[in-house]
Amino acid sequence: MASAQRTIPAPQPTPETQAFWDGTAAGKLMYKVCTACGQPHHYPRPLCPYCFSDRTEWREASGRGTIYSYSVMRRVPVPYAIAYVTLEEGPSMMTNIVDCDLDALRVGQPVRVVFTPTDGGPPVPTFTPA
Repeated sequence: MASAQRTIPAPQPTPETQAFWDGTAAGKLMYKVCTACGQPHHYPRPLCPYCFSDRTEWREASGRGTIYSYSVMRRVPVPYAIAYVTLEEGPSMMTNIVDCDLDALRVGQPVRVVFTPTDGGPPVPTFTPA
């Protein structure tokens, strides 16, 4: 495991993402579901990316998922892993994999959410091996 940690800049919430960031501040990982077509999705937006309905609602995710794809950044002062994680509920999200041996990461590996502090804003959801 790496002993140093990267500083993550604070996110800039928008009206469309404010509920997401309020959720992370409360230790909850939120995603949206379209009530018209039933599709879950992430990144938060006012219209469903599948059917373009404005009938979307927030739901709390379990915090469990699997690594869909990842890349380890090593040509930086503090190496880190960036990944797409597919949540148990269906949507995928771009994130970082933290608190782990970067050489042991694998596609399909189970992960769980952890909330990483930022530089002056709400925490961001990151994932660690389950």
